[in-house]
Amino acid sequence: MSDDSEQRDGFSEAVDASQGDPRVLVVMNVVLSTLLGWTIVGGLSLVDIAAFSFVNVATAAIVIFSLTYLVVLS
Repeated sequence: MSDDSEQRDGFSEAVDASQGDPRVLVVMNVVLSTLLGWTIVGGLSLVDIAAFSFVNVATAAIVIFSLTYLVVLS
């Protein structure tokens, strides 16, 4: 039993000490922002507020990415 708690403690320390790779965070932000932008533009196109197009999805993704990036940095 003590071996399991030692492993958990070691894992917790490693996770707390890890800074992570910022490139992974940027890629995750791009992917998730694109999916959210796609969902928002798709919903707006269902209610005939905006056309579902690549430009609209890309614009929404860029806006969401930028806002997320600014919020995380501040």
